Amino acid sequence: MRLHTDIPNRADIDALVKTKAQWCVSLYLPTSPTSLGDAERIELGNLTREALDRLRDAGADKDETAAVEEQLATLTDDDWFWRYQARTLAVFATPSSLATFRLPNRLARLAVAADRFYIKPLLRAVTFPQTAFVLALAAGSVRVLEITPDGLESLAVPGMPTDLESAVGKETITDRASLPRLHGGEGRKVRIRQFVRQVEHALRRVLPERNVPLILAATEPLDSIFRSVCGYPDLAPITIPGSPESLTDDELLTQARQVLDRFYADQLRELHELFEERSAQGRTAVDIADAARFATVGAIDTVFFDIDAVVPGYVDEKTGTVIFGETDGRPADGVVDEIVRRVWLTGGRVLAVRREDVPGGGDVAAILRYTPA
Repeated sequence: MRLHTDIPNRADIDALVKTKAQWCVSLYLPTSPTSLGDAERIELGNLTREALDRLRDAGADKDETAAVEEQLATLTDDDWFWRYQARTLAVFATPSSLATFRLPNRLARLAVAADRFYIKPLLRAVTFPQTAFVLALAAGSVRVLEITPDGLESLAVPGMPTDLESAVGKETITDRASLPRLHGGEGRKVRIRQFVRQVEHALRRVLPERNVPLILAATEPLDSIFRSVCGYPDLAPITIPGSPESLTDDELLTQARQVLDRFYADQLRELHELFEERSAQGRTAVDIADAARFATVGAIDTVFFDIDAVVPGYVDEKTGTVIFGETDGRPADGVVDEIVRRVWLTGGRVLAVRREDVPGGGDVAAILRYTPA
């Protein structure tokens, strides 16, 4: 079983964050990679009706609701699309547009209608995607696996060399005469580097731009040589130890998940340590009103936020002043969501975490770019 995922990159989320229309519908639908899609289509219809009812309650006219309904109906009727699913389908629709993402994370069922897209749950898939690639690299074999929350799949990579000997030739590996300026182990390392470059070049054809960790299973010198030539930004610093040729796919899966857990835990620990360091310098904020003000002026470098936090209210567009609760009879937006949106738009890092992973244990915590005056 394979999860067919479309994890959004920064440009995708930029487009969602920047969208401000009178009518924006955000749907989150739990799905199953083993399903034929029939039950999910029915549930999408239920979510669509909920969203349309909210649009009507908010004052949308017949033409506007019909346009949104038509966008969603094209998805419901797409037989090919429903053949390939992950664990959650996120759908974003306006009267004139439709965007979908198939996510590896299990997110709660939800239908939201507002003047912006509701992307806070989507950001969890970007913060800690529970997927990874594993490169099992040895002189005698090369395997590439895709790890998902439900298992793994072996990937056939076009152009991937099968082994060192066939990639660079047996004679050039062992024959010192073929490398007159190099000797013994030094000459062999040159050929290993040539082999590794071929592996890295082929691998980049199947890797995304970033945001999905690549875990290496290798021994020396292949481990260090691959790391020296690999340009993928999310290569995990932890290597699965031992010869990958002695490990089955299931054993690689078990060890890769352990590496992935350590990888994310180390990232989070380092960020918490940075938060403590910046706190001593007066460069943090845990009060939600302070965070809203700093986000508005682009002062936040990194924001942690509780993915389940709901704080009704508004954030003034110019000053960042927070008005909590409903105002003027309008349904209140989410203060946390607006803080996250402003941090994202000013190039900050956003971390969708559980409350226990937010420094201070509140709704938000921010690391500032500078000490406020």
